[in-house]
Amino acid sequence: MRGVRFGAAIGSLVLLAGCAAHVRPPERDGVVPVAPPAPTASPSADPAEVWARWDLKPLPPAPPAPAAPAIALKATGPVPVFSSVPTKDRVVFVTLDDGNEKDPRFLDMLADLRVPVTLFLTDTAIQNDYGYFRKLQASGAVIENHTVTHPQLPLLGVDGQRRELCDDQKVLRREYGRRPVLVRPPYGEWNSVTQQAAAECGLRAIVLWRASMQIHDFQYDDPERKLRPGDILLAHFRGPKELKGETMTEMFAELLRRIRKQGFAVARLEDYVRAP
Repeated sequence: MRGVRFGAAIGSLVLLAGCAAHVRPPERDGVVPVAPPAPTASPSADPAEVWARWDLKPLPPAPPAPAAPAIALKATGPVPVFSSVPTKDRVVFVTLDDGNEKDPRFLDMLADLRVPVTLFLTDTAIQNDYGYFRKLQASGAVIENHTVTHPQLPLLGVDGQRRELCDDQKVLRREYGRRPVLVRPPYGEWNSVTQQAAAECGLRAIVLWRASMQIHDFQYDDPERKLRPGDILLAHFRGPKELKGETMTEMFAELLRRIRKQGFAVARLEDYVRAP
């Protein structure tokens, strides 16, 4: 569950103004190229049939990315904090945290369904298999910052917070060829020092959430217990022990069912939150 937040957490938007070895492909201009995956489904396959393999019905299609960002990230200045995106599009955004569990079937699931997701990754959770998340990236996932060791950031000073954020930046840039611009503070805890450290590390926004898939329970911030356009949703990389015998794919499928039941599409967060 979300911990108590430090600082003034803003509900919708604060805009202030087994170890697996891997061989990395050669870099060009400091960027690691990402090879496209071999698709698990035929490009001509009926979407309904593909989704049925996972005991699911297709979600409504997401609209095209907006021409102008809903949240415009600035290269300098205060780092905004938000838990939803201002949009009239009937979309929500799915985010997955940490990276502890590495279910191989989830690789197939995301390659089949191509649901856009943002991964907020912690280095200590992923360093035993960086390649697993490279495969998710090749299926369309975008990788963002979730610190090196998953601490309660407000308990650290500016130097400690800077190390957690900047060092994760370096690892994720090295492994995935892109420097993150978004950060999720562990437990949803942050303060003004977090904003300062984030800016110094090249991060341009702090991302919280409005609803979360907690093992089997879907928990809402909204007292009416329903999704709203632009809500950011949180889930984690969980394993059978935490899920009481179920798998990551089953948990993710349940999340998608709940999104579909309320008539929402899933859009890519970085299509709505970006530089102008």
